[in-house]
Amino acid sequence: MEAAEVLVVQASYTNPVHAEAIGVVLNAYAQDPMGGGHALPEDIVQRLPGELAKRPHAFSVLAFVDGEPAGLVNCFEGFSTFACRPLVNVHDVSVVPKFRGLGLSQKMLQKVEDITRQRGGCKITLEVLEGNAVAQASYGKFGFAPGMFDPAHGRMLFWTKEL
Repeated sequence: MEAAEVLVVQASYTNPVHAEAIGVVLNAYAQDPMGGGHALPEDIVQRLPGELAKRPHAFSVLAFVDGEPAGLVNCFEGFSTFACRPLVNVHDVSVVPKFRGLGLSQKMLQKVEDITRQRGGCKITLEVLEGNAVAQASYGKFGFAPGMFDPAHGRMLFWTKEL
C-alpha cells in the first residue's frame, strides 16, 4: 500500500478549499459522541470561516490526507497575566474517523506549537472530556498534562454559562 500524502497547514479563512475543509471536519466532530452527537446547522458550517476571519486572535490548523480534509484544530490567542505573554487555547481538535491512527493530531498540535512560539506564547491550553481517554492519551503524548496549582486545592474545573 502506498503511503498517504499528509499536508498540515495554517488555514486561510478566505481560501474556499480551507473554508470548506473547516466545515467538513468540524461537522464530522460535532456528529461524533465526543462532539455532542449531532450535525451542525448548515448555516453555521457556511458562516464559520467568515466569522473566524473577523477575529484577529483566531487561527486554525488543517490536515489533508491525499488532498482530502482529514483534521482540524481551532485556536484562540489569549493572554497570561501571570506570565505577561500570550497563550493559545485549543478549542477544537478533530480527526475525521477514517483518518484516525495516522498521527494527524500530533502533526497538527506541532503546527499549533510552532505558531504559538512565533507569537511569543508562554503556553497552550485545552479542555478535554474526562471520558475521552483516546484524546487524553494523544495530548499526554504531546506533552500536555492536567492543569493544577496546589494539588491540595484539587483539579482545575471548566465551567460555562450559556447566553
